[in-house]
Amino acid sequence: MSYKEELKAKLYKDLELKCDLGSEGISFKNPDIFKNLDLGGEYLEQVHVLFDYNTDSHKAYDLPVAFYTPLGLDVQFRANKKSKYSIDYINGEFILFNNGEELFPLEFAKRPNYYSKKTSDGTDMRTVAIYNGHGVVFVAYSNECALRDKGKDCLFCNINATKDTYGENQCISWKYPRQIGETVAQAYREGSRHVTISGGFIPERREVDYYLDVAESIKEYTGLENFNGTACIGAPTDLSVIEKYKEAGFSTLAINIEVWNEHFFRAYCPGKEELCGGRDHWIKALEYAVKVFGRGKVRSNLVGGLEPKSDTLAGIEYLASKGVIALAPGWVPNPGSALEGHNSPNPEWHLDLAKKNAAILRKNGYTYEELYNAYAAPVTLVHDIYRIEDELLPIFSEIKEEVLV
Repeated sequence: MSYKEELKAKLYKDLELKCDLGSEGISFKNPDIFKNLDLGGEYLEQVHVLFDYNTDSHKAYDLPVAFYTPLGLDVQFRANKKSKYSIDYINGEFILFNNGEELFPLEFAKRPNYYSKKTSDGTDMRTVAIYNGHGVVFVAYSNECALRDKGKDCLFCNINATKDTYGENQCISWKYPRQIGETVAQAYREGSRHVTISGGFIPERREVDYYLDVAESIKEYTGLENFNGTACIGAPTDLSVIEKYKEAGFSTLAINIEVWNEHFFRAYCPGKEELCGGRDHWIKALEYAVKVFGRGKVRSNLVGGLEPKSDTLAGIEYLASKGVIALAPGWVPNPGSALEGHNSPNPEWHLDLAKKNAAILRKNGYTYEELYNAYAAPVTLVHDIYRIEDELLPIFSEIKEEVLV
């Protein structure tokens, strides 16, 4: 076995740990330990847009966004006081433990400079666009969904609950096109190269007009005609409006179907079922989007764990064959959602799904760059599998030829 093969085997062990940490979260005895971490200075603090993935809320103190395994996989920090994994601050280092057994010191994600800047109207840029790592910024133009007023929220979603919990603390509010354009431009000047625009459910006509204004603002402030942006939208009743997003300058489109099985779709996504034409219309919208944007430039999320694995894989297989990049990150029973307190499948289930998800995409010829350009946070298990198999992680470039067997 070559050194690189050994390294890949070790990285897959790290991937198992990352998957376990994503399911279990991390506990800590006292939030005061984070006073020893320069959150909001050198290190990236959590800013909640759209969703909260912490089992335990933390309005009174900041938490880090992510840390790294020793071989360089990034792991999202999710607070859960019941987790078997814990961290403590010992002798000047944050240490990760598993049931009291020391694993390794933690290196946390660094904060981008634009987090300390303001837009021309005085808005903190960190509340306009969060940094999702690997040069990707994410804008949630609205942290509320109109489906709640209709009693049709997706059962797994906590977008409205997140605003209720953190809104006052983190200035969660409607984002204006100029704010977005200025913030994205600043992030791009610092090295970012992809942006996703998303938000809650709003009336279709208003959504189209807003996205067009945002695209124009980003182009104005970045000076880029092709700003490598993803518009994340609901399936429009009039499919022809999809062409407007392409004309506006978005290079990729996301229409998240969430659940593949038609019966589960109806149960979990009542608003999408009743107000957006139902599951079959969502599929038609995705297929139409591929005709407009091209193969590999349309993305759809499924929530891994809400339905039998065979159904999710059937959806990934079908969509991939039609030109859609479909991923199924593991379901986290979000606090404030209708399914809060329920259990997601075990980590082994999710890791197996991710491996099969990646295999389907690779079989259909999708590249890492296509996954990167279509996704809002390129830190999923599937992204990691691509980075391992294609030797894209920094650790591979650190290998000297003379040490290869």
